[in-house]
Amino acid sequence: MKVCIIGASGKLGKHMVRHCLDRGYDVTGVCRKQSVDKLDEFKDRIRIVPGATNDREVIKEAVKGCEGVLTVLVPWGVQQYATGTAQAVLDSAEPDAHLIFSCGWHITRDGKDVYSLKLRTFVKVFGLIARLLRFADLDDQIEACRRIFESDKLWTVVRGSDLEEGESEGLPVWSRHVGDPILESNLTRRVDFALFMVEALTNDELVHEAPAIVGCKTPSAIAYARQKGR
Repeated sequence: MKVCIIGASGKLGKHMVRHCLDRGYDVTGVCRKQSVDKLDEFKDRIRIVPGATNDREVIKEAVKGCEGVLTVLVPWGVQQYATGTAQAVLDSAEPDAHLIFSCGWHITRDGKDVYSLKLRTFVKVFGLIARLLRFADLDDQIEACRRIFESDKLWTVVRGSDLEEGESEGLPVWSRHVGDPILESNLTRRVDFALFMVEALTNDELVHEAPAIVGCKTPSAIAYARQKGR
């Protein structure tokens, strides 16, 4: 499989590169020019297209001929970076390519997610401060996902919980709505978030879904599995 990873030089992106290479995929990575050296460990094994991920010409070149596109959807700055990235992918990807996007739990597809007071407060406060400092714009990520949800492309939006570092615990479990008991632990290993993204490339059941994920060995996931087994 020929796969493009947009945002390949970041922590999540590099984990996705490793997972894809482990599967024998032909990988193209996109990252900013100043971040190319972060991919030195892969330089003889992947193709690198340097440039901004919201640059339409960069994305067009990178995704050409790819059967899958993995996009780290980040809302940096206040120049609609996430929206530009998402739209470029939607417009440039091959018609039958599987498009997998990453974002946080704060994104909702149908408005049925139930958020804790802690999460609502964090999103509100962080979003305000980040925008005032012109560091990030969460509304931009919301708009990017709205466009994805309205697209007829083969998309999946993977919504991540809080992340931690560490060795893989296995493929995360998921649910359609934040607030469901299985997600209560709100924690996933970053390496396993990447694993779920890569697995979604070949899972047709996740097409046009926005799975919210949590680590498979977290207390809430284990409790749900035990209850289901009764």
